[in-house]
Amino acid sequence: MRPFTYTGAKSTEEALRAANSDSHYLGGGTNLIDLMKEDVERPGQLIEVASLDYKRITPNEDGGLKLGAMLSNSDTANHPDIRTRYPLLSMAMLSAATAQIRNMATNGGNLLQRTRCPYFYETSMPCNKREPGTGCGALHGMNATHAIFGWSEDCVAVHPSDMCVALAAIGATVEVQQPDGSSRMIEFTDFHRLPGDHPEKDTNLMPGELITAIHLSKPVFSDHYYYLKIRERASYAFALVSVAAGLNIKGGVIAEAGLAMGGVAHKPWKLFEAEKFLSGKKPNQANFETAAELAIKDAKPLEDNKYKVEMGKKAIVRALSQAYERKA
Repeated sequence: MRPFTYTGAKSTEEALRAANSDSHYLGGGTNLIDLMKEDVERPGQLIEVASLDYKRITPNEDGGLKLGAMLSNSDTANHPDIRTRYPLLSMAMLSAATAQIRNMATNGGNLLQRTRCPYFYETSMPCNKREPGTGCGALHGMNATHAIFGWSEDCVAVHPSDMCVALAAIGATVEVQQPDGSSRMIEFTDFHRLPGDHPEKDTNLMPGELITAIHLSKPVFSDHYYYLKIRERASYAFALVSVAAGLNIKGGVIAEAGLAMGGVAHKPWKLFEAEKFLSGKKPNQANFETAAELAIKDAKPLEDNKYKVEMGKKAIVRALSQAYERKA
């Protein structure tokens, strides 16, 4: 690990003042510190923000909830209001990592997780995300766990978060503090980026901005929901493919659907076309299969991950079926 300076910010204003082009905000550190140990991240300054007063869950004016960015993943997932009103989010969060990591990891930090692509972690290999201009080792290398949507010639990595897949499905907005002291809101589907020709940029945050809260939309999937996570081993592994499914069923038909996939793109992959198709349809196998076909039709698999196409279809159908059958 390379030398760095440490600033323990006692206020948001102090954190924003201390930030510069060579600094990183430090929450739980469950991803950042690992990356520093591997010499992937090399910040000259860490600004500790985990102690700032963003650790509560409070009501929103629109009937939703506001999640503090410094609240731990465990405290969020196990909060009574999350378990009863947003059980899909709770289910996704509790499928991630280990209990020890969830106890340390923060909500804001979860949004900023970096890819687990092995070429990104291995500093002897080319990686445009780690070192722009060096190439993408995975593009023609070992890419069995990589993207089937939205990838570019510069990067085929996938986003690793489970929490973010659920947030994409249920609808959320990210609140950030800007260096000038003002705040702005970012729609969740616009928060993360596709790689394009700048894969080193994971999000649309501007330099120095600090995540302070995640705003959840008014709950509509409290009764019918499911988070399906398919991985190489039963525990402590990242998703090969995951699906967050929420259904709002009224009068025997689907009034609204929330669908997103993980493990398939550089960002949580919102299934807009499938959601639109399901609206007004009966919750049955045939409609679930059609929705899955619509969701996967534009997939562009790589040499080693063609299995994700069929796996993705079956995962969507299974998640929707489980959501329909399951009640809170």
